[in-house]
Amino acid sequence: MVILVTGSNGLIGTEVCEYFASEGHEIVGVDNNQRAEFFGEGGDTTWNRQRLNEEYSNYSHENIDIRDREDVERTIHEVAPDAIVHTAAQPSHDLAAQIPYDDFDVNAVGTLNLLESTRQYVPDAPFVHLSTNKVYGDAPNRIPLMELETRWEYEDPDYKEGIPESFTIDQSKHSLFGASKAAADLMVQEYGNYFGLQTCCLRGGCLTGPNHAGVELHGFLSYLVKCNLTEETYTIFGYKGKQVRDNIHSLDVAKFAEEFIEEPRSGEVYNIGGGKGNSCSILEAFQKVEEITGKEMQHEYDDESREGDHICYYSDLSKAKSHYPDWDITVDLDEIFRQIVKGWDQRLSQSQGRGS
Repeated sequence: MVILVTGSNGLIGTEVCEYFASEGHEIVGVDNNQRAEFFGEGGDTTWNRQRLNEEYSNYSHENIDIRDREDVERTIHEVAPDAIVHTAAQPSHDLAAQIPYDDFDVNAVGTLNLLESTRQYVPDAPFVHLSTNKVYGDAPNRIPLMELETRWEYEDPDYKEGIPESFTIDQSKHSLFGASKAAADLMVQEYGNYFGLQTCCLRGGCLTGPNHAGVELHGFLSYLVKCNLTEETYTIFGYKGKQVRDNIHSLDVAKFAEEFIEEPRSGEVYNIGGGKGNSCSILEAFQKVEEITGKEMQHEYDDESREGDHICYYSDLSKAKSHYPDWDITVDLDEIFRQIVKGWDQRLSQSQGRGS
């Protein structure tokens, strides 16, 4: 099988490439290292591209920008993939306000370019789109909460297992990032419902793993771990540091993509995070990383929360599990922390010339 993966050098894209390449599939990666433009040196993913090229003979690379409609058409026409996993994005909730045109062009227009080319050239190819829980905007903040010692928690029993796919996306503040991703999300659904393409949107929680190049504006756990190891000061933005996120390892996202590709549906939506079991607050994350590294977390507090930020969010995974009962979370939160610490420790050692 030939699988085209956009954003192939980012966190999820890399994991998807490795996972399917290791199973013998031919992988065509599409990535122009736009993260380096968005986030500077800290976001550069050249190292991931080099690693994929070195380790997998069945991986090839296309250095194209998904905003370029002609290049997207040419690539999909020539490659004729059997499946597409679309992970490319401008991923930062905060940065989007500074670069609104770039944000919308990458997230919304780029997705449309891919969908239309899929419809024209490979209409039978399953299309997996990495969406985001930010499509719900800050509407989850309207759910009654209770304050515990180290976290906020849902008080409403209807949300005991987390946020379902039926949750509203209307009348809420999304951030421009959330709005551009919602536009893409709806187009992916529509190409499934209107044209009959086999599409799904994966509305991710905090997607993470050892290959994540976390920066302050994107990559919660990765950036937090990096700050701990380098003894940099981590800034908590509001909510007493008790804001909650569910964390899913990139491997479990890749495994869900495999399930969908093997048994595709049209116009589906799945909330895909770590669920309640893999959720933690910032304060709880501090404690976990300190236990692993033995280093005290250096931090400061800013009472002003990030615009449109969730106070508490974790995904209700019941729909995903009911449609694909062979899929489940396989990497728990403690193992996620251990892997991220190990990954950053290796990269920091190499950058400082201490070997691997």
